[in-house]
Amino acid sequence: MSSCCETPAFVPPPPPPPGGVLRTIALIGPPNAGKSTLFNRLTGLRQKVANYPGVTVEQRMGSMAGVGRPDLTLIDLPGIYSLTPYSEDARVAVDVLKGRMNGTPRPDAVLLVLDSLHLTRQLMLAAPVLALRLPTLVLLNMSDLMESRGGAVDVLQLARELGAPVAQISASHGTGIDSVPLFLNQHDRPAEAPQRPLSLPVLGNAASTHTWAAQVSRNTGYRAPLSAASTRRLDDILLHRIWGPLLFLVVVIAVFEVVFSLGQPLSDGFGDLLAKIGDLARPFLPAGWIQSLVLDGAWKGIGSVLVFLPQILLLFLFIGILEDTGYLARAALIADRVMRAIGLNGKAFIPLLSGYACAVPAIMSTRTIENKRDRFATILVTPFMTCSARLPVYLLLIAAFIPNTYVVYGLLSLRTLVMLGLYLAGFLAALATARLLKSSILKSSETPFILELPQYRMPTLRALGLRLLDRSKIFLNQAGRVILLVTLGVWVLAHLPAMRTAAGVLTAPELADSLIGRLGHFIEPVIAPLGFNWKVGIGLLSSVLAREVMVSTMGTLYGADPGTQALSLQSAMHHDMTLGGALALMIFFAFAMQCTSTMAIVKRETNSWKWPALQFVYMLVLAYAAAFVVNHVVTAIFG
Repeated sequence: MSSCCETPAFVPPPPPPPGGVLRTIALIGPPNAGKSTLFNRLTGLRQKVANYPGVTVEQRMGSMAGVGRPDLTLIDLPGIYSLTPYSEDARVAVDVLKGRMNGTPRPDAVLLVLDSLHLTRQLMLAAPVLALRLPTLVLLNMSDLMESRGGAVDVLQLARELGAPVAQISASHGTGIDSVPLFLNQHDRPAEAPQRPLSLPVLGNAASTHTWAAQVSRNTGYRAPLSAASTRRLDDILLHRIWGPLLFLVVVIAVFEVVFSLGQPLSDGFGDLLAKIGDLARPFLPAGWIQSLVLDGAWKGIGSVLVFLPQILLLFLFIGILEDTGYLARAALIADRVMRAIGLNGKAFIPLLSGYACAVPAIMSTRTIENKRDRFATILVTPFMTCSARLPVYLLLIAAFIPNTYVVYGLLSLRTLVMLGLYLAGFLAALATARLLKSSILKSSETPFILELPQYRMPTLRALGLRLLDRSKIFLNQAGRVILLVTLGVWVLAHLPAMRTAAGVLTAPELADSLIGRLGHFIEPVIAPLGFNWKVGIGLLSSVLAREVMVSTMGTLYGADPGTQALSLQSAMHHDMTLGGALALMIFFAFAMQCTSTMAIVKRETNSWKWPALQFVYMLVLAYAAAFVVNHVVTAIFG
């Protein structure tokens, strides 16, 4: 068997002269084959993300600077199992490969990534891709794991069977990646694409696809790696009908406990650093309006959100570890039983799980659900999942109102239990709503759930680091655009209409008399039964743009109030709210739809404003009713 670090099964020519014919390269492969990891390596993170025109499928493109070919553009196509257009992902892949996608050039060559641990099944995608007669390099990923677990394949014979060069690689470790520029150099010159073998099956015949893949595997001496005894023992436990769900619950609780016990001190330290930066900058700014605008408005508003970045990144670090080890796929299998109880199947679990990061890409990922009614039901309940934009609000209120005491024999903090309860409340609301939809307006027949479990593997620091870097960019980009604009707008409205003193000097009005104060007092009667004051009302209005804007708005409002300028935001809100109001606000955020981006993507996915309108009203009514009950019950008990 060839090593994954060896040269691919062809002899490359010398590098071609300038002016080659290659311009665009397509990267394609089945889900979980390691395509994204390879894309990051080949581009060196010089990439951009958008949507293909007219569809909601994500488009990732980048220059191949990671392998010394910045002149070439790499297109990362969706992870699919075949080119049969059974889903929007597959339709996009076919359109791009055949040059039918507007605004995207037809690829000049293809990099086909296959998981060598499941090569026989993965080869079913090779047949239709090779039949396109584009220069193609087949990359057998995770070959290091295959070798270490006793697997084998004759790479040269596989290249002969496919009529295309084949290389063994490990995208996570970077071994064998040099085969890519060698392949590109070979084909970067005018030449006819090589003819494919006549043994390729006819497209559209799934059975003959399968038969051909099995024959190729036999002809190349492919031996699938044996699952280690420890792997089988792990699956026996993690997929057990009783122990599996219980262990998943333990994992979730442990993650939240670490986020609070370790993340809270990090956030406090980061908050002190941001405050010191503001103090250092104060002498360099002109006293008066400019200083107040920059520091009390923009900096205090943005800083009130940025302070939670360490805890958010810590949470995503653990999610990345669970995903990269292969555990989250097992969680999806466990969740299939719960999904079926409400009329959905395990495929809905992946978008719901993605919703813990952001509802927008999570809703986009529902396109893999073939049944339209199941897909719509999943779209409508996904915003109930506690996205990262809710975390700053939860963390702020929990730190301000929930004491850091330990319960359950000193094993868990009360703050962890409250956070877990909020996540659970959103999840149960999603399940109940899905059950309601699937038993009424979106009733449909049951569909099977097929999931290929990935092998257990150790996550790499590079992959985890790239994930956290990506989340940081998204978070900071949000803070730099929407939050900055909103905080500046709130500060301006809090200082108008300006009043002229007897000496002719313009001064800001009292906060309650400002334009934003008048607006807040106008809506206060509606939210007062929930235990909210007018400042919280302004925060709720601004958070419709993006949930995390709530925290920056509070920071700006309390920073503009002379009575609370010297207090931290946590102390200021604790001074203004009761425990009942604070818990009611958490519940309101757990249920309400407060994200215009999510509503826009729901409209695009359903091709109608009817569904996002129904979704917004339903979630708002549920949030108001739940907050009303929580406020009055807690107030009655604790006063």
